[in-house]
Amino acid sequence: MKKYIVEIIIFCIQLFMFYISPLFAGPTDGMGMVVLILLVTLILSVLLGSISKNKIKYFYPAAAAAVFLPSVFLYYNGTAFMHAIWYFVVSAAGMLVGMIIFKALHRKS
Repeated sequence: MKKYIVEIIIFCIQLFMFYISPLFAGPTDGMGMVVLILLVTLILSVLLGSISKNKIKYFYPAAAAAVFLPSVFLYYNGTAFMHAIWYFVVSAAGMLVGMIIFKALHRKS
């Protein structure tokens, strides 16, 4: 469990963004909140891809998209289901960028 502490912390931040931060948004700030969460998802996935050495990091895009789905029922309407696809795509792209950064930093010259 200790070897996954970085992944757990990043995933907890992601959970905070999905479930706690919409509580502070006004009724008309829904789309802005989705864009903010999308940006945070990109940043977290780049961070996870660049610092994690564990293979569990490859499940992060699917986990981020799956964890978003219950928040649709809590904060958004049914049209927000398609945003789970965007969270998957953005986190997969961020993971790819993070892995490229990891390879560049740990390249043996």
